[in-house]
Amino acid sequence: MSSVRKILVTSALPYANAPLHLGHILEYTQTDIWTRFQKIRGNDCYYVCADDAHGTAIMLTADEQQISPEEHIKKMQASHEADFSDFLIDVDHFHSTHSDENKILVELIYKRLVDRGFIVQKAIVQSYDSKKEIFLADRYIKGQCPKCKAFDQYGDNCEICGATYQATELINPISVLSGTTPVTKESIHYFFKLSEFTDYLKSWTSGKHLQPEVSNKLREWLNDGLKDWDISRDAPYFGFKIPGTSKKYFYVWLDAPIGYMASFKALCKKNDINFDTFWSSDSKAELYHFIGKDIVNFHALFWPAILESTGFRTPTEIAVHGFVTINGLKMSKSRGTFINARDYLEHLDPEYLRYYYASKLSRSIDDVDLNFDDFVQKVNSDLVGKVVNIASRCAKFVTHGNAGVLSKTIHNSELLGKVSGISVTIARLYEKRDFSGVVRLIMAEADSINEYITASEPWKLNKDEEKKQEVQDICSLGINLFRILMIYLKPILPKTAKASEVFLNDELNWSGITRPLTDHQIETFSPMIKRIDKNSIESMLSGNKAYSNEKVTAKIKADVNLNAVEEVEIEEFQKIDLRIAKIIKAETVQGADKLVKLTLDIGTETRQVLSGIKSAYLPEQLEGRLTLMIANIAPREMRFGTSHGMVLAASSKNGVYLLEPDIGAAPGQRVT
Repeated sequence: MSSVRKILVTSALPYANAPLHLGHILEYTQTDIWTRFQKIRGNDCYYVCADDAHGTAIMLTADEQQISPEEHIKKMQASHEADFSDFLIDVDHFHSTHSDENKILVELIYKRLVDRGFIVQKAIVQSYDSKKEIFLADRYIKGQCPKCKAFDQYGDNCEICGATYQATELINPISVLSGTTPVTKESIHYFFKLSEFTDYLKSWTSGKHLQPEVSNKLREWLNDGLKDWDISRDAPYFGFKIPGTSKKYFYVWLDAPIGYMASFKALCKKNDINFDTFWSSDSKAELYHFIGKDIVNFHALFWPAILESTGFRTPTEIAVHGFVTINGLKMSKSRGTFINARDYLEHLDPEYLRYYYASKLSRSIDDVDLNFDDFVQKVNSDLVGKVVNIASRCAKFVTHGNAGVLSKTIHNSELLGKVSGISVTIARLYEKRDFSGVVRLIMAEADSINEYITASEPWKLNKDEEKKQEVQDICSLGINLFRILMIYLKPILPKTAKASEVFLNDELNWSGITRPLTDHQIETFSPMIKRIDKNSIESMLSGNKAYSNEKVTAKIKADVNLNAVEEVEIEEFQKIDLRIAKIIKAETVQGADKLVKLTLDIGTETRQVLSGIKSAYLPEQLEGRLTLMIANIAPREMRFGTSHGMVLAASSKNGVYLLEPDIGAAPGQRVT
């Protein structure tokens, strides 16, 4: 067995000025899944995070609320930690950049930069609000774009033509804070000599620390030449004062990444961990930062240069992800496509989103689209209809037939070996952060397991007294195969994994993959995860204040097919040939997520129909039942065959239901 790895993992610090949204949750979910995987593999892995608690914006928000910045960030930290907990983000320590640990480390790093000649003072000209007596960051200035003359543009770039410029170049600039015209004012600022690290960073960013597309983007910036980095801000400002000055503060983006170190420092004090083992320049431990693609320059240029110049180790890898879009639209308050984490939690299970994000995440930095129609289908089909369905199908036979004790032998060692044999591939995909690959592989095995159970037909064998042991062997194997799938899924679905451990009366560990449960007592099966009710999504969207844009809300509701009803004339409806049909045969469709192949008796003939009810019914539950069918609908060519008609079903928050006629109906009768 390989030696235990020492790993420190961080994710970008949430800004302590607003609640978390579903874009944040993508990153924290990605980080948490990877960290949980490392821990289940037995590695010595820690995950730390913190609130990014400094800056002008926090100071101004606190002023508006008539509270101190300290009170404001304390309230926000409590909100963020609650969201972390409720989304099952198992962070080992959550800290704040406004802490003693961070202040000590920031001042230590600054002193080393000064001592080694990497800090220089320069005079700069900035926009200044004379009424508020504050220097203005670009986002606090608006005016006309100097290039295209578009109105209401911020002080750094134009959203209309894409031009970038200095705030002093804006036409008719106005301070967002006071509505007055800013003046220009000179100030002395402190700069880190980033330009001296160009060659070092060209080498560092070309290594294995970044995804190729990120390295390529950084190469463009490096080839253009790096400028020295302004690490100071003028008072008034909420942050740490630069030693030896009275009105100069460290820029938030200097102390924010140092907050990773500070949070870990606090964890070290609490758990008696050696800080230097992870942060010294000769450290053999591993360091991973999970971030969004919008802050790559801070983490892949400024941060490694700061660490290298002050005698600390640099990251092993920076894992960059894309943004979250909602039904194809960019997350934006102004566009009405913005969902807070708490709004989601009030209506939906966090594991739904964890699984959906996992099914989309890979090493790519492409954006992840949260499409609600796909979201519902994927969760209901994969988790309820495939994985948990295996345990549900098998448990009752073991519980009732053998008092809940699994067979002493393995019925089909070849199938068990096939499912357990992919553990190496699953581990490699997890390690590479290719969670979508993990999900695809697991669901392919879930399909094969369900097909094995269907082909074995334990419900039929159970009617024969001489076949009772065979039924136990088949279903005991099914439960063992379910157990292996849940070990694979444990980093993604920790809550369902815990419910599985109760059912299996066993702890799910990676080492257990090759040690099946035999002659082992299990508990009575209880549902572990419910189907998504589409009405919950509608309620979330309707209740979300960010969705004030009626057109966007209507688009999203239509995409989820919620309450979309089109009136038809009675003459049109009378054209439908609605018949009573008897299901004389039901079969699973190999490779199809939702389809069941039905052979229907409609009195004068039999028809083959493909119906999307697989997640709600087992084939053996359908045979012999009566239902309603549209007999004169045109044959539909599908990927898995031709469907000659359509059976009718209804859906509710509790699931899908096949429509059945009243007692006395017979195959072939027309419905009028």
